Amino acid sequence: MADIPTNVAAYLRDVADHHQRATERIIGFDELVAGILNASTAQLSVQQNSDMRRISAMAALIAVPTVVAGVYGMNFEHMPELTCRYGYPAVLTVIAVVCTLIHRALRRNKWL
Repeated sequence: MADIPTNVAAYLRDVADHHQRATERIIGFDELVAGILNASTAQLSVQQNSDMRRISAMAALIAVPTVVAGVYGMNFEHMPELTCRYGYPAVLTVIAVVCTLIHRALRRNKWL
């Protein structure tokens, strides 16, 4: 180090100090960007979870009439509703009541 003039050594120390500060700022920015990315990913995950709950709730509401329609679509020869005058309206009423109960339960649990 004896061969380096004093003014050049002071200049090199100053450059090293600037380099160190720039490196620390870059590391800080990197951590900040990583934190923002993690927060954004977490927010997106929460939104997708909420969407999936809503889709599942709608599927539960649609499942009841679908099952009943599937049973009626089998064309059984002897169904109790065929001989009863109010058979089909009763079945439709039961479907409406069950769907309403499911809908209320989903609203109460904040799925809809």
